[in-house]
Amino acid sequence: MDSGLRNYLVVTGGYWAFTVTDGAIRMLVVLYFHQLGYSPFEVAMLFLFYEFFGIVTNLVGGWLGARIGLNLTMHIGMALQVVALLMLTVPDAWLSVAYVMAAQALSGIAKDLNKMSAKASVKTLAGAGGESTLFRYVAVLTGSKNALKGVGFFVGAGLLDAVGFRAALAVLAGLLFAVLLVTVALLPHGVGKMKSKPKFTQVFSKRSEINWLSAARFFLFGSRDVWFVVGLPVFLYSVLGWSFTEVGAFFALWVMGYGMVQAAAPRLIRRKGRGRGPGGATAQRWAVVLGVLPAGIALALAQGWNPGAVLIIGLILFGVVFAINSALHSYLILAYSDFDKVAMNVGFYYMANAGGRLAGTVLSGWVYQTHGLEGCLWWSAAFVFAAALLSLKLPDVPAATAEVADPHRA
Repeated sequence: MDSGLRNYLVVTGGYWAFTVTDGAIRMLVVLYFHQLGYSPFEVAMLFLFYEFFGIVTNLVGGWLGARIGLNLTMHIGMALQVVALLMLTVPDAWLSVAYVMAAQALSGIAKDLNKMSAKASVKTLAGAGGESTLFRYVAVLTGSKNALKGVGFFVGAGLLDAVGFRAALAVLAGLLFAVLLVTVALLPHGVGKMKSKPKFTQVFSKRSEINWLSAARFFLFGSRDVWFVVGLPVFLYSVLGWSFTEVGAFFALWVMGYGMVQAAAPRLIRRKGRGRGPGGATAQRWAVVLGVLPAGIALALAQGWNPGAVLIIGLILFGVVFAINSALHSYLILAYSDFDKVAMNVGFYYMANAGGRLAGTVLSGWVYQTHGLEGCLWWSAAFVFAAALLSLKLPDVPAATAEVADPHRA
């Protein structure tokens, strides 16, 4: 097997294992602390540092990856996640809001170090076959990750029902530690490391297309999390009367389906022109389609339609279109990046991603508490249309980009 493909598969496997624990811990925290009597806004606050430190991590992590290598930053992220999981195994008396926020801060740092490292590595390890090939590799990595995050939701809720909160966390920590040891043994050193030591100021991109894409990414992910993180699971549990396992299974199936659509995005979005991937115009069109969906769900709920049916059908449609939008963005950030600056550009881009998630998470708890799920959906629609407007500034990807960026060509 080609060494680049082998290393890509090792990175993907490590990313998969991490993702299962990330989905599981989110579902565990939401459901367990709601059960302890936390309000929706208080539950949202538990994730405040998770998202905030994700912003900081992406800003610093891309620069750090360019200096010490993406394989090392990925391993640091996995080790920090093991520590974060074990921190929450303490007795209930220790689980103050401040303590849980600190554990979630560590988990946020871990998640974004791992994600930034894995996605930036794709360009280095498997980006030599043209832009359409790069799009396929990115789509498979991102789509499979999201499918496994859905598995994580189900695992978290199922373990909470089966063995309880602390035992579930201990199991997840043990499994991730084992995967960490395997990836340390198999991955080469110095993946994505720049030959010259980059200055920290180089983190802030001077290329307008990366800045516009990052801004669009902020609003895209804010549009999902403003109703998905707190409002929806609490609504399903407290209003529709679903059990923990039913909530977890529903989220798992949704995210798994979303991931499969994301992995299939290159086949769903066909481009004319050999070796070319999609460009800015494609991102604009799909963002507009996405914005219609949360507004439609909110209107249906306001008309008194069956909320269970509306949410299930609406979420399926939202998931399909959101997955295509996300896959497009994940491809474009790599396509717009030069080879030696990919780690820093991806870090800057995911800093915006984490900022959108932070805004969406905080708003999810506050808006749900004050205006219900319909209010969350209207905020979601507004965020998507903001992303569509920002996407108007995105250019197409030149067909020659892959050849220029490929270091394996003489």
